Amino acid sequence: MKYNLRKIMLRAWTNYRKNKNLSFAECLHRAWLSAKAEEINTKRIEEAKTAAGINEEASTWSGWQKLGYEVIHGSKALFETELIWGSRGDNRIYKACFFGQSQVQLVTA
Repeated sequence: MKYNLRKIMLRAWTNYRKNKNLSFAECLHRAWLSAKAEEINTKRIEEAKTAAGINEEASTWSGWQKLGYEVIHGSKALFETELIWGSRGDNRIYKACFFGQSQVQLVTA
């Protein structure tokens, strides 16, 4: 697989500027872990989505929030899957809940 080196270096510099207590080498290491985990996470999401029989666009609560949407109160996740968290440098696995396009609404100011 080819990695986007520009994106990895950009992530490393961003983390370095945010976390003054980390060395640049550690930030670069974490950026590489995140890049390698991205492919695995994408595959896990697609497999879980297929297993749940979901056809609509789905994202996590924070993913929808970044796109300017909010999950409708009381909505239950359509599916869950375990993903790798590479940005902390420990490759921890966490459970992510995904909500569908029909469960969100546009945020109005």
